[in-house]
Amino acid sequence: MSDELAAGDFSSWMAAIRAALTEGRESDVPCNGCTACCRSSQFVHIGPDELETLARIPAELLFPAPGWPRGHVVLGYDQRGHCPMLIDDRCSIYEHRPQTCRTYDCRIFAAAGIDADDDKIEITRRSKQWRFAVVPGDEATQAAVRAAATYLDTHAGVLGCTPVNQTQLALLALEIHEVFLQGEPDPSVVRAALAKVQ
Repeated sequence: MSDELAAGDFSSWMAAIRAALTEGRESDVPCNGCTACCRSSQFVHIGPDELETLARIPAELLFPAPGWPRGHVVLGYDQRGHCPMLIDDRCSIYEHRPQTCRTYDCRIFAAAGIDADDDKIEITRRSKQWRFAVVPGDEATQAAVRAAATYLDTHAGVLGCTPVNQTQLALLALEIHEVFLQGEPDPSVVRAALAKVQ
């Protein structure tokens, strides 16, 4: 397909996304002007320590983050589902964007073999374009991530870990995929892996 996008080497990407999630490093996403994540009715979490970011967002656009301690906020979206900081299809605070935006990577859906949430049509469209370069040895890892996503999607209620959305499902699959490297594990093994990451 002519609209395919190079997602990079799968194993390198896995290492980078894990560093972004665990160490707060930025994701290096080759967006090339795509702003689907900024136009998909997403709430963006901002921590109280993100002072440079908070200084650049009007207070009336911030709301207390549900389920988070005091001081954590979310940036909502406008009536079109666009981030209010997206001006002329560009982030007006890019150098000071929230950590959530810095780590967001829509390639997680391609890696997990799932679509974004139903209302995230632009993100799903973009994620379906990504194609990872898979070197020998990566096939098993990629298959394990996809198996973990499928398992979590179908057994979440039994496991007691119902993901709130597809992003959370994909992230959990990335975090626990190792237990699927040898096939479908016992539910107790999956529960133990989930307990370590939640």
